[in-house]
Amino acid sequence: MSSAHYLSRVRLRKDAPAAALAEVFLPEDINQRVTIAHKLLWTLFSDGPSRRRDFLWREADKGLFYILSVRPPHDAHALFDLEPPKEFAPALASGDRLQFSLRANPTVARKTDAKRGKRSDIVMNAIKPLPPESRAGARAAAMQEAGMAWLRRQGELHGFAVETLRVDGYRVLRPPHRQAPMRIATLDFDGTLRVTDGAAFVRALTAGLGRAKAYGCGLMLIRRLVR
Repeated sequence: MSSAHYLSRVRLRKDAPAAALAEVFLPEDINQRVTIAHKLLWTLFSDGPSRRRDFLWREADKGLFYILSVRPPHDAHALFDLEPPKEFAPALASGDRLQFSLRANPTVARKTDAKRGKRSDIVMNAIKPLPPESRAGARAAAMQEAGMAWLRRQGELHGFAVETLRVDGYRVLRPPHRQAPMRIATLDFDGTLRVTDGAAFVRALTAGLGRAKAYGCGLMLIRRLVR
């Protein structure tokens, strides 16, 4: 992504014609909805067959999305209510404290025969060594411990230190795909952090954290804490 970015809040319109297609655009099945949302939001930015995705997004509520993009969204099909995009150019310095919210697809690379193997979601990776009958009971603790460890590693790489953290919302998505079946595990992270490297942190914010960014993961929303 380039240096100029825009933060937008968009909602699927509730009047015609979008309302007539609400059941198609917003199905109850979360696996279908995340796939359709990806395609819907792409209509705001895809201006040619060679255009590559240059935005992050997150569904905040059913039909309500936050988007961080290089270009302002353009609703050529009148499907959304668009609030005026806000320029996203945070001036952050070491020592700044922020409140944050993040939905991410945190993964770890499993090693096989001393080689880097397939990626696994961090919760399943933590409970897999346990007997099958013990895994469900250990999932909540694994979510907290593995989630905290993953986000702290991200901070070491990307210029921030976690101060307080709540991890929840573990969910496994299986969006329909033309090729091999997809499995995307997501976690929600909410808390406070301290910036340790402003430039590195801003780069991470605009690039996104973790994987599965095309499916609503990786966008960290921030707010300054009052001194």
